[in-house]
Amino acid sequence: MSADHDAISNSDSTSTDAPAATDPAATDPAPASSGPDREFDVVVFGATGFVGELTAKYLADHGPTDARIALAGRSEGKLSDVRRRLGPRAADWPLIIADASSPASLDALVARTRVVCTTVGPYLKYGEALVVAAASAGTDYVDLTGEVPFVHYSINKAHETAEATGARIVHSCGFDSVPSDLGAWTLYRAISDDGAGELTDTTLIVRAMRGGISGGTIDSMRVIADEAKDSQKRRLMLNPQALSGSPAETPRAKVSSEPSDIAIVGAKSVDPSLSGTLAPFFMAAHNTRIVRRSNALLHNAYGKDFHYAETMNVGSIPGISTLTAGLVGVGTGAFLGAMSFGPVRKLLDRVLPKPGDGPSEKARENGFFVTETYTTTTTGKRYRSRIKAKGDPGYKATAVMLAESALGLALDRDRLPDHHGVLTPAVALGDVLVDRLRTAGFEIEAGPLG
Repeated sequence: MSADHDAISNSDSTSTDAPAATDPAATDPAPASSGPDREFDVVVFGATGFVGELTAKYLADHGPTDARIALAGRSEGKLSDVRRRLGPRAADWPLIIADASSPASLDALVARTRVVCTTVGPYLKYGEALVVAAASAGTDYVDLTGEVPFVHYSINKAHETAEATGARIVHSCGFDSVPSDLGAWTLYRAISDDGAGELTDTTLIVRAMRGGISGGTIDSMRVIADEAKDSQKRRLMLNPQALSGSPAETPRAKVSSEPSDIAIVGAKSVDPSLSGTLAPFFMAAHNTRIVRRSNALLHNAYGKDFHYAETMNVGSIPGISTLTAGLVGVGTGAFLGAMSFGPVRKLLDRVLPKPGDGPSEKARENGFFVTETYTTTTTGKRYRSRIKAKGDPGYKATAVMLAESALGLALDRDRLPDHHGVLTPAVALGDVLVDRLRTAGFEIEAGPLG
């Protein structure tokens, strides 16, 4: 959920001759045009923020030398400073002045590129105009949102337009929710290849992780806490199928229809090879809905009885892991409650990371994550997928996942699945993203157990 908001202003900083903002509900969508005629392959919007600069740095160090990349934000001076820090390969990258509060500047930006890669969040506050602009222009889009209400907004406002223009609007392309989405996707691919039936109860376990929580993530949590005060929005966020429907057709699903996002789970119930107790994973409430949307967009290809949950490993010793899992569950609930309570939140704001803050380079390099996703198929066979990567999950590894998602959309168009609209990483990119991340050093595997 990492996000920056260094591309925001309370005033319109663009020239008056920029194209007017487009209302997709009021006009006929233009034909898809994000092909070779576009000036750029990828524009990084929010490049002056912490995660935005990390993403630009990855593109400068590891992107193809012939990739056409530009940096965008509202401050030319800050963009110039970032470009200078990126090294000689980025020395000639153009700078684009654009402002999240100026729809005209966003229309002008998306018209110039195949893909817009945005780290400007919280997306509920700063992302709505950009996602509509990209969909209207037929421009592919990637972000880092971990905000269910924002993705829901995007589905309602941009999905049909993006389908018509050929745009791929791809949310949650960082640690939220690529390991989750590709963990289920690679299971599906392996099981399908083996003819082993369909997925049933499926659970991701964050097996190991080292990394910090970003200021952008904290800021998004603040926005979500505020949204949850509204009873209608709270019902949306509690709906396990909140993102599985079409525009204006959110499925009415009971909370009990899917595994709980805050349950403490016996590891053996996930797979007989495991032991101990599993704790809730604090981003399950977003990631699970992205994975369920993938299955819905693929017409329940994972399985008619596919159910998905996320948990976190806290050790394998039964008594100790049960106690630890309980403490994690209580702590997670207390933290989210505190974010909703004004006086306590003011105290937390003094010590929590601020937007644009981030860990040192050493801490980012020393980070890592390992996720494992388990399922049992309709034929009774057990399968597991595993994703492992070096680098702080919310910073270095997220920058890799976001950048490779953008490059996949821009440069591997002939290999992409034929899906358009508001999509997920697995549906939009599938094996293209798996291959790119493996080349980038990720370990991604899936196969039978036992």
